[in-house]
Amino acid sequence: ENALRACCKGIKIGKILIHREGDNGQQLIYEKLPNDISDRHVLLLDPILGTGNSAVQAISLLIKKGVPESNIIFLNLISAPQGVHVVCKHFPRIKIVTSEIEVGLNKDFRVIPGMGEFGDRYFGTDDDDQPVVPPK
Repeated sequence: ENALRACCKGIKIGKILIHREGDNGQQLIYEKLPNDISDRHVLLLDPILGTGNSAVQAISLLIKKGVPESNIIFLNLISAPQGVHVVCKHFPRIKIVTSEIEVGLNKDFRVIPGMGEFGDRYFGTDDDDQPVVPPK
């Protein structure tokens, strides 16, 4: 988000917070979107696309707010093939931009080899007992 603000001064930014639990449980915790979002092209930013379930919920919310599916670009750093398939199956007109598609998901629904838990890295809450698998 900071890089986006730095390059696109004055851009309107909304927030969607979805709590993920396992491979299919998710709960909308918070959303605040610009009032005129239905008239805009939307960049949906999420660092990791794993199962795709949270992305489907976020995209569904945007569509419910009036954003045409073809006006949504989903940007992420790392994707699991399963998540890409789930999102594309639900929303065939959405554009996904990712830097890498990894091998898949492990039993805990984490992208492998991946880069560890993004939230832990971002907020500095990683557990030192859990090894982080380096990217290939």
